[in-house]
Amino acid sequence: MPEDEFAPYKGRDLDFRDLLNILEDSFVLIDSEFRIKFANSSCLQDHNAEPEGSFCFQVLESRPEPCSAPHWTCPLPRVMATGLPVSFVYPLNYQHSSAARPVSGPDQADPVTRYIKVSMYPLRNGHGEITAVAELRRDVTAERELENQILRRHHHLQALNRISMAVSQLGDIESVLMVSLDAVLEIVNGEIGGMLLYDAESDMLGYRVYRGMSAKYAESMRLSPGEGIAGIVAQTGIPILLEDVSKDPRVTHRDLVNTEGLRGFASVPLKTREKVVGVMDLASHLPGRFRDDDLYLLSSIGHQIGVAIEQARLYELLARATERYRVLLRHALSAQEEERKRIARELHDETSQSLTSISLSLQAIIGMVELAGGADTIGAEIMDKMRTTHSYAVHAGNEIVRLMKELRPTLLDELGMPTAIRRYAKDTLEPQGVAISEEFNGVDQRFRPEVEVTLFRIAQGVIGNILEHSRAKHTEIVLDCSDDECVLRISDDGKGFDVNKLTKVDPSGRGAGLFTMKERVRLVGGSCVVESQPNRGTRVTVRVPIKGTEDEEDQGAHS
Repeated sequence: MPEDEFAPYKGRDLDFRDLLNILEDSFVLIDSEFRIKFANSSCLQDHNAEPEGSFCFQVLESRPEPCSAPHWTCPLPRVMATGLPVSFVYPLNYQHSSAARPVSGPDQADPVTRYIKVSMYPLRNGHGEITAVAELRRDVTAERELENQILRRHHHLQALNRISMAVSQLGDIESVLMVSLDAVLEIVNGEIGGMLLYDAESDMLGYRVYRGMSAKYAESMRLSPGEGIAGIVAQTGIPILLEDVSKDPRVTHRDLVNTEGLRGFASVPLKTREKVVGVMDLASHLPGRFRDDDLYLLSSIGHQIGVAIEQARLYELLARATERYRVLLRHALSAQEEERKRIARELHDETSQSLTSISLSLQAIIGMVELAGGADTIGAEIMDKMRTTHSYAVHAGNEIVRLMKELRPTLLDELGMPTAIRRYAKDTLEPQGVAISEEFNGVDQRFRPEVEVTLFRIAQGVIGNILEHSRAKHTEIVLDCSDDECVLRISDDGKGFDVNKLTKVDPSGRGAGLFTMKERVRLVGGSCVVESQPNRGTRVTVRVPIKGTEDEEDQGAHS
């Protein structure tokens, strides 16, 4: 900056007080006797008094003596003695400070309203002696609240992820409800809660799972739509937040509520689209325990759980329908294979042979005409049409052959089941460095179409899993067929897995192939056993009956 810029200030004394008064933070100068020697404008505004000459603990903390435990121990003597600056953050309690301005915190029952960051620096005189301490005080409540909110949201996301993992299983309703309830209680740091669902027969709401409440309370809360807090939520689909549920006129079984000591209360609907399938209640022994943002989060969770409940019920209906129609499905598959085989046979025996005859006849006629020199007599145009017709016949014959192969698995129809399995394993595993040993017994004859197709598809699935997951170096394939059944065993020396942990399909899709394989075997009245241990390989054993009566087939379909 040019020197003449300072011209207006020449001859004037710049008081350091003017500079300190510019600060938005409170600044005080304190001597060794805890007396304030100077306070800037921000400090004066905060305390509405002239603090100079007064004790710092009286002005700043409204205390009769220097700050000490359990509040916090004043570090001024230590700074004076060591000459080292200190900085710390402490909670300012509104009960102890008239200057405290209440703000929203994570828990409204918490008396802490402000967070103050205090920085102390020693001041020395011309002889190097520490004579005072400069204290800078900054309100960091907003920053601390932001940190708390970020941490809170992080915990929320973790809990939501747990709930999402639970509801995405689409399995047992009870398990989904219990895991979800535990996760919700973790989110709100609560201990009391429960989930009510409609009873299909009575159309009454009742607790299916609960935590922190007595069995008498849970069993007594049988509510019709519109009755009590939960009944109103179920009827309207609108969540309810209560400061003290024991004082609300809509509450039912008030004696039980008082016996349980319930005060703060939140009730949210478990919804799927616009349909309410249940209600989730959370309670506390403290009034005003839950806030609006808690209610918003709980409502989102309620939607997740409601969808999970509805989907689980649909899957239960689907499971029952699957049992009823499994026999029909197996017969349909068998009929489909038989029909494909019949069509392919008719195409081969009739259509394909007829087209072959037409093609050969046309070829013979064209050859005879050309040898007899009659091409010039009948005309070039007719000869071209004959050659074109011949090419059409050849093309139609090729298309018929292609259709025959598509109607049935090519490997099965052309090579047979044992050879098809052997060829598939060889083409799939050997290029990846997996050695194969095989043994086929009693496979000279052909079997029922569903038996051959099932065993081939199972072999395809197991070999695919070996290639993708097992990291095996060697695979053994054994197929033993007797008069009653075919037994297919495929084992490997790969990394294996814990079969007991694979009780259902993961959200990632892990386990879907195994359960699909078992279901396919059951459709033909067979069984499938998977044996595996970590680092000890895997063995899959499939048993499929070769022959069976209708009753046996029905029993197999329902096993």
